[in-house]
Amino acid sequence: MRFARIFALAAFAAGSVLVAPATASAATLPACQHFYTGTIPDRPVTGGHGPGTLVGAVNVGNRLPAPGSVAGGLGADGKVTFTFARVSGAKAYRAFRNGQALQWISDWGQPTLTVTDASPCQNANYQLYAMTAEDNSPGSLGQISTAYRLDSGNHLATYRIPAGTTLNYRVTSYNDVAQTALGYSAGPGFCAVDARNIPWGTRFSVPGYGECYAADIGSWIKDDIVDVWLPGSQADAWGIQRLTLTVR
Repeated sequence: MRFARIFALAAFAAGSVLVAPATASAATLPACQHFYTGTIPDRPVTGGHGPGTLVGAVNVGNRLPAPGSVAGGLGADGKVTFTFARVSGAKAYRAFRNGQALQWISDWGQPTLTVTDASPCQNANYQLYAMTAEDNSPGSLGQISTAYRLDSGNHLATYRIPAGTTLNYRVTSYNDVAQTALGYSAGPGFCAVDARNIPWGTRFSVPGYGECYAADIGSWIKDDIVDVWLPGSQADAWGIQRLTLTVR
């Protein structure tokens, strides 16, 4: 069953302009920590079985498009600062680092939209979505952008796990009916991941389950654990399985 799902909440406001890299370096940033600092119980593999009928890929295309034209990087001040293009019809935007809310940006027609991370960490995944309203209601949320990571030159560059990559993970299951962190109704095909390792929006297949779309996080979803959705008792019957996932 589902364990202590925690949604990301808004953080601080925007600030400085990008400074050319000098003393700061992406390679020397601290490691990114999981957002949950409490004790996570051991999750030994128990085995289990799937639903019988494999889950197909979910359609997430009926929302505002994701912001693009992301440009910026790590400055000499030790901050990651980047800009992005406005999305037609958007009233606001949210920026995330590893699935945790980094910044809320209202769209009042400013020519440049800017995000600043004052406490960056190594290999962080930065992502964005646009909103049709500033109330953050699930129906207002747009599509999540691709992930962006600092490259060896301290600049943000697009990042995705290459298609065909295999991941040996423990796979748990949940059955609660709620909203995922990206505003989708929890259901077949939506999965929770540790967004430090698997960026939101990643699609991957799970043997015995079917197709997954990374759209959620959880306090116990850490390191090599992925949480898939199954209805009712099927979630309990799934157990905890060690499986090889394949990125699409």
